[in-house]
Amino acid sequence: MTHIDAGAELDPVHPAPLPERTRGLSAAEVAERVARGQVNDVPARSSRSLGEIVRANVFTRFNAIIGVLWLIMLFVAPFQDSLFGYVIIANTGIGIIQEWRAKKTLDSLAVIGEARPMVRRDGVAGEIGTSEIVLDDVIEVGPGDKVVVDGVCVEADGLEVDESLLTGEADPVLKQAGDAVMSGSFVVAGGGAFRAAKVGREAYAAQLAEEATRFTLVHSELRTGISQILKYVTWMMVPTAVGLALSQLVAQQYDFKDSLARAVGGIVPMVPEGLVLLTSVAFAIGVIRLGRKQVLVQELPAIEGLARVDIVCLDKTGTLTEGGMDVTELRPLQGADETYVRKVLGALGESDPRPNASLQAIIDAYPDSEDWRCTEALPFSSARKYSGASFSEGDGESSTWLLGAPDVLLAPHDPALAETERLNEQGLRVLLLARASRELDDSRVKDGARPTALVVLEQRLRPDAAETLRYFAEQNVHAKVISGDNAVSVGAVAGKLGISGHVLDARRLPATQDEMAKSLDKGTVFGRVTPRQKRDMVGALQSSGHTVAMTGDGVNDVLALKDADIGVSMGSGSEATRAVAQIVLLDNSFATLPSVVGEGRRVIGNITRVATLFLVKTVYSVLLAVLVVCSQVEYPFLPRHLTLLSTLTIGVPAFFLALAPNKERARPHFVRRVMRYAIPGGAVAAVATFVTYLIARHTYTGPDALDAETSAATLTLFLISMWVLAIVARPYTWWRITLVAAMAVAFLCVLAVPALQHFFALKLVGLMVPWIAVGVAAVSALALEFLWKWIDRRFPA
Repeated sequence: MTHIDAGAELDPVHPAPLPERTRGLSAAEVAERVARGQVNDVPARSSRSLGEIVRANVFTRFNAIIGVLWLIMLFVAPFQDSLFGYVIIANTGIGIIQEWRAKKTLDSLAVIGEARPMVRRDGVAGEIGTSEIVLDDVIEVGPGDKVVVDGVCVEADGLEVDESLLTGEADPVLKQAGDAVMSGSFVVAGGGAFRAAKVGREAYAAQLAEEATRFTLVHSELRTGISQILKYVTWMMVPTAVGLALSQLVAQQYDFKDSLARAVGGIVPMVPEGLVLLTSVAFAIGVIRLGRKQVLVQELPAIEGLARVDIVCLDKTGTLTEGGMDVTELRPLQGADETYVRKVLGALGESDPRPNASLQAIIDAYPDSEDWRCTEALPFSSARKYSGASFSEGDGESSTWLLGAPDVLLAPHDPALAETERLNEQGLRVLLLARASRELDDSRVKDGARPTALVVLEQRLRPDAAETLRYFAEQNVHAKVISGDNAVSVGAVAGKLGISGHVLDARRLPATQDEMAKSLDKGTVFGRVTPRQKRDMVGALQSSGHTVAMTGDGVNDVLALKDADIGVSMGSGSEATRAVAQIVLLDNSFATLPSVVGEGRRVIGNITRVATLFLVKTVYSVLLAVLVVCSQVEYPFLPRHLTLLSTLTIGVPAFFLALAPNKERARPHFVRRVMRYAIPGGAVAAVATFVTYLIARHTYTGPDALDAETSAATLTLFLISMWVLAIVARPYTWWRITLVAAMAVAFLCVLAVPALQHFFALKLVGLMVPWIAVGVAAVSALALEFLWKWIDRRFPA
């Protein structure tokens, strides 16, 4: 707390003349520092550069493998055998374009949601961009503001700073003039100003902030799972590819170019190169779609993470209710004079330069009494649940007042509590005005305070909150309302929005994590929750196996937002909450959350589907190569055949399936879910194709026999791959049926049109072997249906 000269009038935006040391820099001093490069030039936080995007999409392990094979085919084989290289170039280009579009979306949204600190220059405070701060700037801060650069405190009015994001210590630190403040910390109570001592990359948290909010796909179960799969694929692919190349070049002793082409034809389909690309594209398009709905995704895995959430913790104020409130009634107690009480409330409102929503409602309802002067102030803290001020009244009298939660300021059996309880049951918020008999800096200032009046506030419910909560209930996502307000009042508000369940006072929650988790499972609405308790509650829910999302907009939500699996902040929320949240709802619409959940489910569900397509191809390619090496026969396919098959049964369908709507609840164990289908599917396809190939080898003779054998094997593999696609595309809709049918028609065109037959070296000879190929594929399709249903029953994901 800081004592204020009773004769000084302060305007937080346009202050009266200030002492030279706190007037801030002059325009000339700012220009001088800019010229010296002493500017807060932290790189753009939301995305990587175009060069980084290009490098990330082009210089990959599998692009290198495919690139080498492509160069070989350009020299030793016809153009159509090198088509796979052009497909990779097109795919990589699509990935770069989509990520660049996502970057531009993120950058534009980041500017909208960027913090604009209040900086004093030439004695006047004004908002500027964070990147415009220079060394020695004087920056004003208040509750909810993040400290954007390292500095030294020059003014402090009950300034309490939370440094837990840097030090891990949850207790706020009281700052006095001369104390250091660190970037990355945030103000929880009071106000003040500090002088910038370190800017740009020199600031303590600059690198952390840059890394935390960069356009990235790391720390994602989906991304991690795909990387794990690709690692296994590489281990299998290298020895198999070497064996295949040797068998074709040495054992068969055929024409070098033809043998090399067939060896490459066996290696190329082992690489599931499109899977990583499609995942990146799906995430990027998700960012663009959400950006159009004013949702800033600060970390891309948040799209995936929110889709996995099964509990969403909602802060009442600012999430279920709108930020503003209205004073609906003033009830004097113990015969207090209402006119005098109005003067007290007006003076209390004027004493806080950064009022919260409750105090702002009081300011709007009761004008300041000009002859009252604040001599000492105690800012509101969500931990203690009250604020206070001492005044010199117009008639020379002095008084000290507290304004806060009745159940905190009053004795347990005070008669005013019963009246408060009745009002809370109606969903109204009630504050108690009490006259203190102790000094404000006394740690027991609330002891013996005399109740003077109840201030009744009505909260404005968000019109879209009830519908959004219904959506979560339908999706089996449980909502927990967590608030610092009175539990009964919070319960009444929740009831109006259709949330039912036990209402608990958080002060009665067990301290141990296990016991708290049990209480949280039973309860739905929790009141009188402290900031530290919010964090503990998130941890307790996570310890019992839940994936937790936390929404909030106030400084008291920061710790919980940081620890939750997914933190969601309102765009109008405090700077600190926006800084730690993975998702920021820039339009402050709680109704946007279902869109984020839906986008995440679309990405996860669809990538799981298409990953099965890609990995079935990888498995059958590896197994076919092994069978060929063991049998010492020619590899049945040229690269052009597998390029055609991959395009029609994987590439084109996967693109549409990956971007399709999907409301299926995201489930864990991505690798297990995909591989339990891919391994048996690939094994059936490989064995069936090789059986057809061997039958054809024993049937056809002559110089064109190999082409006929290849065509029969290609027909079998295409039909089986189409059946895999048909299974993956379920449940059917008109467009999914059309997609599968279009791919089948395209293959028939290749078989029917002579020019395409010649281009792809496909021509079915006779009737017996082609019908055998169809029969083998039909039996394989039945085997696939049986195997996948048996796996679903025997090994549920």
